[in-house]
Formats: sequence, C-alpha cells, structure tokens
Amino acid sequence: MSLPLLSVQDLSIAFKRQAHLTSQVVSHISFDIHEQETLALVGESGSGKSVTALSILRLLRKEQVVYPTGDILFEGNSLLHASEKSLRKVRGNQISMIFQEPMVSLNPLHTVEKQLYEVLSLHRGMRRNEARSEILQYLDRVGIKEPKNKLSAYPHQLSGGERQRVMIAMAILTHPKLLIADEPTTALDVSVQAQIIQLLKELKTELNMSMLFISHNLSIVKKLADKVAVMQQGQIVEYNNKQRIFLRPQHPYTQTLLNSEPSGEPIVLPETPGILLSVNHLNVEVTTQKRLFSSKKKKIVDNVGFVIHQGETVGLVGESGSGKSTTAMAILRLIKSDGDILFDGHHIDHLTAKKLLPFRSRIQVVFQDPFSSLNPRFNVEQIISEGLLTYKKLSKSEREQAVIDIMLEVGLDPKMRFRYPTEFSGGQRQRIAIARALILRPELLILDEPTSSLDHTIQQQIIHLLKSLQQKYQLSYLFISHDLSVIYSMCHHVVVMKEGKIVEQGLCEKVFSEPENEYTKTLLSFFDKPMKLKAKNKTLIYSDKINEQEEKENKKLKNQVNWADALLMRKE
Repeated sequence: MSLPLLSVQDLSIAFKRQAHLTSQVVSHISFDIHEQETLALVGESGSGKSVTALSILRLLRKEQVVYPTGDILFEGNSLLHASEKSLRKVRGNQISMIFQEPMVSLNPLHTVEKQLYEVLSLHRGMRRNEARSEILQYLDRVGIKEPKNKLSAYPHQLSGGERQRVMIAMAILTHPKLLIADEPTTALDVSVQAQIIQLLKELKTELNMSMLFISHNLSIVKKLADKVAVMQQGQIVEYNNKQRIFLRPQHPYTQTLLNSEPSGEPIVLPETPGILLSVNHLNVEVTTQKRLFSSKKKKIVDNVGFVIHQGETVGLVGESGSGKSTTAMAILRLIKSDGDILFDGHHIDHLTAKKLLPFRSRIQVVFQDPFSSLNPRFNVEQIISEGLLTYKKLSKSEREQAVIDIMLEVGLDPKMRFRYPTEFSGGQRQRIAIARALILRPELLILDEPTSSLDHTIQQQIIHLLKSLQQKYQLSYLFISHDLSVIYSMCHHVVVMKEGKIVEQGLCEKVFSEPENEYTKTLLSFFDKPMKLKAKNKTLIYSDKINEQEEKENKKLKNQVNWADALLMRKE
C-alpha cells in the first residue's frame, strides 16, 4: 500500500501558560490521509479538532505552543520540524485551508478580486490581466452567480453562502493536494449546505484532492467522508471507516454523538391561547443608491403577516437574505418599518422610544452568536443584571439574588457569576444570553438562530431548556432557524420566507408533511432525517429523493460492513 499523503503520528499539543507550565489540549493522536481520501474529524467544541488542523500548517503562534510528542508528515517530510522557508512552499500551494467564519477570514477592506488576485500573484506568479480570467472561472466554478458583478464587491456585500464560496475559490486556486475544511458549512442554510457539499465532492474528483473535513454535523460527515476520527477532550476515542462508525459505533461517546439529533415534539399549547403578537402588512425598505436629488430603494421585507399566540412557538425559516432577521428587528423596533405590529392588543409600530420602553422588558431577544452579543468587559453578574438596572428598582442584594435564581434556572452554577464570557464554552455563553433575557420575565422571546453554532449535544440541551422554560412560564417564542430538525422539534406553527415574502405558513406538522409551495418542497428536500408525521389521524411518512438516497446508502453501508465481518471470520 502506498504511503499516506498526510500522517499524524502520536501528536500531542500543549499551550504555554506560565514560565514553566503548560496545558495539554491534544494528547497522543494518530491518523492518516491517503490520496483522494476524505477524513472527517468530529467532536464537540473544545475537543481539539481546530487546534489539530492549525498545527498541520503550523499556524499556531510558536511562542505559545509546544509539541511534547509526535510528528506530522506530509509526503514523508516533517512539517513540525520544517523551516519557515519550507513551510511557505507548502502553505497555500500544496495544503490549503478553508476557515470556519469567512467574514472574519476575508479582509473587509479589500474587494473579492483583490483578495483572490493576491493568492494567484503569491503562489502562481500571475499578472493581473491573466489572473482575472482565472478568478472568473473559479468564481463561476464554485457557484457564484454573475461573477463579473462580484469582483468589485466587499465581503459585507455578500451573503453567507457567497462568502463561503469565495473562501473555497481562494483555497483551490492553487490546486492543492490537501484541503483542510474547518466547519465550512456551520452557519449556512440547508440548501446552501447541500450545494457546498456537492461542490467539495466535485472539486475533490476534478483536482485529485484529499481532504481533512472538520465538523460537528454528522449528517454532512456521512455524505462526504471516507474515514472518521472521533475526538473527545483532546484524544481520538474512535477511528475507523465511515461504515463502521455510523452503523456499529464502539465508543460510548460516539454513540452519544450519533444519538444527539434534535428530537421530540413542541410542548402542548393551552386550550384557548390568546393572541400575543400580531404582524400585518409589514414592509421594510433599504436605500441601495443615494443621489443628489433622488435615491433608489429596495424592499427586503414585503407584506409580511403572522400571529403568535400565548405559549406558542412560531418558526421562521428560509435561506440567507430571505428577510427573517430583518422581520425580527422590525418587531423589536430596532429598524424602521411600515405596517401594523400589535403586542398584547397595543400598536407598538409608531410609538416613541419613551412610550416603547414599558414594552421592551416584555419582548426580549437571544442572538445567534452569544460571544459577540455579550460584553467581554462585564462579568456574568453584570451582564445578566444589566436589564434590571433599567426596568426594575431593586437593591444590590435583590439584584444579586435575582441573578443567582435565574442562573440556577438555566443550569449555570451561580458561583461562576464573577467570571467573564471568555471563560465559558459556547453552550454556557448561550445559557448566559438566555438568562439575561429571562431575568426580566418577558412574555415573548425572539430567538435568532440560537443553536446554529452549537454542537448537537449542546444544541439538544438548549432545546430542552427552552422547552422547560416555556412550559413553566407560558413563554411565546419567535424561533428563527435554518435547521429544520430543530424547527420540527420546537415549533407549533411555521412561516416560510423567500426574498422578503411569506410563501407558505401553517401548522408545523401540516407544512412538513404536505408542503404546498415549490420553495417549501425544495427546503424540505434537504431535511434528510425520515420522520413519521401525524396528520388527520393517520401516519404519513415524509419521503423525498434525499431520503431515498440515504436509505440506499445505509443498505450499501450495511452490506459492506457485513462483508467485512464475514471476511474477518473466515480469516480467523
């Protein structure tokens, strides 16, 4: 058998904390990647996946990291002991990397063309005129629509899917032998995720490329990987081919990961719930061009209307740019809009900031990224109690007790209230954000992608927490998400948006089992987990091409595993 393209051998990674103290984050891991092979590295946040990937190209700061044991070999040559000059020949040329967050990775001050040209100039020595045709070809190849119009665009002018595609184009421009993809689909909609997966598959074949794919999304790993390495607390606890991992996992942690998909049903609604929020004919316009005597405007939310009852969860779904978050911002009165917004029977659409203040405590929001929404200079007690200073007249001891009570409510240790956001995991930070919103005892909670950046095990905990809090306090939720399994588990009612308009809405079970609009059908075609949906006293099975392919693949995997078992028994 030929030598592996990349071989990680007994690797340990530690960070320097003080003069002679180190903290080991990766311990004695080993894996190989052969030519045209995809290895998936899976596990929860903090398991050491990204640190391992960054170590391959020695991208961690050398004054802060040490490698107590092991080596990393690329085509038989050590990368850990290579000189900077040798590493520069490998980085970008032979090994490229797609980072998790393209908005952070792309330079906000440079256009798309300038950033892609820089890659071709540095690694392939191309001149600008020659490079432009190559850039256009690759932008088209990764599925960017009207690539000529995108050359002069800046990262903030692109959607999440477009930014990720630009990052992929940047990584493959040099025709690398190995592509490291670190969570490249985490924040993308299901339809865009499917396109990115298909694109990576095609590029792997076309360029004879190998891939190290880092993800916590097991359904994507199942479609893309050849082999899987499962990491927990810096160690590889299970390493095998895809068939074995998914059909016969050996380690308890692997079994936990595979069983952590969102499940269950929404809580039972009260018998006669009243209407809490009513949105009618909501419109939001933005100015796209400003001129001396005129300006050009574009509607990004067009004639949107829906109702949320007391104790009900309404799911808002659609692709990036469909107007979901803009609709939420308009309801919160954080952006200007036209139309009727009635909360508990009161028009709040034209209230002044002063008159709106009493309603602010009754409508709260939890944002997608808790790390960005939590003030890094405040400790947890200051963050959670901030709203109390504005809306409640409490003594210092009463505020402290309120913080302790709400932290216990959301599953946080009150002893940690003097720590800062950087000292918490992603799941803990999301609990802090929920505690901050709930301490004011709101009636409506707007949840904008609250679980999209979390591992499935943490995601499951947050969903369970939200359901229990809703049951206890009869909270109403507006739940914005692109994860359809989360929507089905949480929501009573679903609103589907496309290009600023509502294309379909109705009871969750009805929409999932009998979608009427073509766009809804397309979205649900990427919902690859077969489910039994109850409607009209009979059980309906939602079946689509994706699910049929999944069933065929499972049968194929089982046959391969059974054949391998039979072969082993014969040898014995």
